[in-house]
Amino acid sequence: MSTASVWPLRAGAAFELAQRLGYDGVEVMVWVDPLSQDVGALRRLSRRTGVPVLSVHSPSLLITQRVWSPDPVVRLRRSVEAALELEARTVVVHPPFRWQRRYGDAFADLVAELEDDTGVEIAVENMFKVRPPGGRRDARVSAFRPSIDPTEVGYRHYTLDLSHSAAAGMDALALADRMGPGLTHVHLADGTGVPKDEHLVPGRGNQPCAELLEKLVAASFTGQVVLEVNTRRAASADRARDLAEALLFARFHLGR
Repeated sequence: MSTASVWPLRAGAAFELAQRLGYDGVEVMVWVDPLSQDVGALRRLSRRTGVPVLSVHSPSLLITQRVWSPDPVVRLRRSVEAALELEARTVVVHPPFRWQRRYGDAFADLVAELEDDTGVEIAVENMFKVRPPGGRRDARVSAFRPSIDPTEVGYRHYTLDLSHSAAAGMDALALADRMGPGLTHVHLADGTGVPKDEHLVPGRGNQPCAELLEKLVAASFTGQVVLEVNTRRAASADRARDLAEALLFARFHLGR
């Protein structure tokens, strides 16, 4: 379970819910929650609950551009260091924003260097276009360079996010094919195809969530599947039910 799945609650609530519902572990979304930025506190929380940190989501969002450092290179390096300290296999990162020219020019080499030096898998995530400020309702532009599709550059490891593919109007199964053996990380969520990031419980939208999981099983997938769903408007009991339903969906279609 991604700790983002309990927002606006803090990361500690994700560990406790993951323990109660029987998740295998958590992905820590590093963002404005101070606990998500404190590696020592996360390690203690993991030990107390018995829930391991399996992946770390680097602070790549617009609202996290000053978390740890205003320099995106430093943020990515610290994310990898956090993954090593927490014994997490994977760091998830978004492609560079268009205005991050220097970072963007060096991004592919930086990712490869960090993977070579540490053994941590840095899985670059597919994104979606957004409406520009003051733009027409139907206008959409990419805020990422060179595009929202990381396979256009080519990396060793990818994260496929099904809510993002829905918002982008992408064929998620075709994207998985383009990622090939580099697809090592999945953000499992659903979407209806409207141009916004919905992160619905899988099965509540029109994305091929079940088909993707079954395709991964057939290909002897050995990566990670992370539930990253939106429960921000849910009451406590409803949030637990949504996350239990998401876990059941994932395990059923993974043959577990």
